[in-house]
Amino acid sequence: MKTLPDNPSLGHLRRQAKDLLTALRDYWPGASLADAQASLAQEYGFRTWPQLKAEVDRLRGKADLADEGLARAIAERYGLGDVTGAMRSLTRPDDSGRQWSLNTTRGRGAVRSLDIWIPIVDADADAALQLAATNEGIALPAPVRSRHGAIVESIGGHDWRVHRWLHSGPPLSAPVSATTTGVVGEILAKIHRLGLPVDRISPWHASRLSQRAWPELAATAKSRGAPWAPALAEVVPILTDLESIGAERPQPAPVLCHNNLIPGNVRLGQNNQVIVFGWDHAGGQPPARELCEALTHWAVGPNGSVNAAGARAMIDGYRRACEFPPPLDITTFRGTAIGLANYVAGEIDRALKTDNEEDQRHADRSVQHLLAHLPPASLSKNSSARRWQGAWPQPRSPVSDSPNALVSHDTRSQQSLTCATVRIGIDIRTGGLADRALPRGT
Repeated sequence: MKTLPDNPSLGHLRRQAKDLLTALRDYWPGASLADAQASLAQEYGFRTWPQLKAEVDRLRGKADLADEGLARAIAERYGLGDVTGAMRSLTRPDDSGRQWSLNTTRGRGAVRSLDIWIPIVDADADAALQLAATNEGIALPAPVRSRHGAIVESIGGHDWRVHRWLHSGPPLSAPVSATTTGVVGEILAKIHRLGLPVDRISPWHASRLSQRAWPELAATAKSRGAPWAPALAEVVPILTDLESIGAERPQPAPVLCHNNLIPGNVRLGQNNQVIVFGWDHAGGQPPARELCEALTHWAVGPNGSVNAAGARAMIDGYRRACEFPPPLDITTFRGTAIGLANYVAGEIDRALKTDNEEDQRHADRSVQHLLAHLPPASLSKNSSARRWQGAWPQPRSPVSDSPNALVSHDTRSQQSLTCATVRIGIDIRTGGLADRALPRGT
């Protein structure tokens, strides 16, 4: 679920809805602005656009202000100049910490606290990845080193890091237009072809982090009277099945990558330049797995409909920057499935532990949104192959044995993976994507 900033702007939401409308019309020519607004509201966990607007009105002007002494200490440590205004919070605390904005005589800086940050690689490694990405022409807010040459500094009892401020629009929302997803595919390939070494696959994508089984979590939620407890009990088989995808395959070799290239971490700058944020989660993934995860996040809307044109554009963009893209099959969606399972478990745990009314309100809405948008049936390799046999249009070109084929074709059947809200048809024979969107619930 998307999260509103601390001081949300209705103007930003209207722009997000207009951008979303462009993507919807890639596969739904009759979509209206009202349809895009309703879809965007669902992404934020609300049923309707008026409900989302009401929440914006409720939150507007509620950003927190940091202690003036802390702001001056951060500015001094990172050589940012003299502070010219209050350091204001930008977002709710997330799984890394909290984002802040700091204005100084040398401009604006993006400051992040790292109170609960668990780095997958050290900060110098993610900074090196960002530098290499910049050299490949990828736009991003450059990390700032302190006067001591460090990326992360401990100030006032907390860890902090700083990035240069890049003016941009609001975060993107899925599905995204084919034009933009094509650029994102190219960015992914540029990062992968760097081939920066890393010692392991990101734990988030490798295995369940929680030791608590889904039935145990469902029982705890029921005993606590959580409003979403019945929905969780109903989807326990689905969540269990997610963990079986690709489990029989050995782990492929990873490379250092962005590791969280979702629409919420991408914004459009001047002249619609694609700017990539969120590099502090950099870690190891096999290229095929990160490409699969990107397809699930960029080409699918909250109701499960697929922007096939956008998905194809992402693949075409990847091919523009990488002569031999990695082959995909259902097992290469394992990182996507495990990441989803970890995210659901984390949100459930947060909702069960919080004792703050505002945090509880947000956590319950997040869990309800997640459980409502899980796949409607089993996702195991064998059942998926049976269920989707013949479900997609026949290929328009002969079977290809080219190393450029996107999807491996070790079987002549057609398969599709439904993961989270994903309805992307993968044609095993041609490496193409189906031309039609699969309605949710089928």
